[in-house]
Amino acid sequence: MEELKLGESDIVTSRLTYGCMRVVGDGTAQDIKNGKEAILAAIDAGFTHFDHADIYGGGHSEELFGSIIKDNPSFRELVTITSKCGVRKKNQPYDGCPARYDLSKEHILSSVDGCLSRLNIDSLDLFLLHRPDYLFNPAEVAEAFDALLCAGKVRYFGVSNFSPSQVTLLDKFISVPLIVNQVEINIHNIEALSNGVLDQCVKMNMTPQAWCPLGGVVYPAWGNKFDVDTEKRIATELSQQAKKYGTEPWIVILAWLLLHPSNISPLIGSTNKSRIAQAVTALELEYTREDWYRLLEARNGHGVA
Repeated sequence: MEELKLGESDIVTSRLTYGCMRVVGDGTAQDIKNGKEAILAAIDAGFTHFDHADIYGGGHSEELFGSIIKDNPSFRELVTITSKCGVRKKNQPYDGCPARYDLSKEHILSSVDGCLSRLNIDSLDLFLLHRPDYLFNPAEVAEAFDALLCAGKVRYFGVSNFSPSQVTLLDKFISVPLIVNQVEINIHNIEALSNGVLDQCVKMNMTPQAWCPLGGVVYPAWGNKFDVDTEKRIATELSQQAKKYGTEPWIVILAWLLLHPSNISPLIGSTNKSRIAQAVTALELEYTREDWYRLLEARNGHGVA
């Protein structure tokens, strides 16, 4: 597995990140068993970075991972553990509460305590603000970050789904660098290529992580707007490139993301053990700039001007 240094930190981890959002499935005994096996398969495949959030599986995804840490204490020294907070669901913590984002100091601090307890660890390697809160106060967030640092509960911080202006605002108030911005990047959603997110990551030495990297290919992307003709063009180009590189179309998509000079780290969320292992092969493809633009042209229906 290729390694990657996360932003301005001393964390060196796997280039691909394993996303734990779906590891508990429907919560059945069989799904939980499959989730544990998937995590262990990811470790065997060379993944050392595992991404969580307090809302994944209602907290049970973190609990599952925590049970693995409890049974295999030596794993803690081998892996980088990320979690996130800020998304609060309807009727939580009491009936009548609306669905909302919450980056208040109180919620950040209590969320981290919950993550640590469920994960069965003393500190998070990386903690992300999951979604920008319309009411977020950067000075208050900075206080929360400082408190977590002083308590030794978090080593480094980052954001998720933040715009460049929101990153700039928060960066002005905090005492430590943001090392990650986790955003949706895939063949359907290429906004990060032009809205300044990836440019800012390069400028500020932040690592961009791509959630839903296979959206629009393996499964419909969030808010899918592709018409049938676009889907056919993409499928045809991917098929041709997959044949050229001796691989599968979804591996080509990962190689397409990996080529970007911002050093995108795609999140792999499959619980299929063979797919987890196969994802690593994307790092071996000698993918070309020409094929990158061919795929972009297939997506857009026209070449660049």
